[in-house]
Amino acid sequence: MNWGTKIIIGMLCFMSFIIVLAVMMFRSDTDALVDQDYYEKGLKYDETYRLKENVLHDDVRPEVTADTAAVTIRFKTSAGGSITMVRIADKTMDRALNFDTDPENKVVLPTAGLAAGRWKLIVKWTAASSDSYLTEHELFIP
Repeated sequence: MNWGTKIIIGMLCFMSFIIVLAVMMFRSDTDALVDQDYYEKGLKYDETYRLKENVLHDDVRPEVTADTAAVTIRFKTSAGGSITMVRIADKTMDRALNFDTDPENKVVLPTAGLAAGRWKLIVKWTAASSDSYLTEHELFIP
């Protein structure tokens, strides 16, 4: 076999590789790095930014602790709102729930049924003073 034949075989292998990658790309259903409603979230970003700035301005960032039994969120004042737990590794495990603080201004979320690993906790709440806030916390559930 001479060098011309080897070059042709190498080019055919490379082109086959590129074609297989292109077919796999077109057959994939979703892109895991992009949200389905990213455009709507982009339009609402100003509101999200304002809520995050309210937390910094009023110094009301809640304290979040996680252990094997529960995730505890302690607020500075009584509050009510929603919590979204986003599993970084698997979108099907995401959870959303509404809450009201107890008399000690805290919320306790049991970790039973939650997979161990990294989670993103998005807390959106309204305080007793009628101000709205939003914070995001990265936490690790053992």
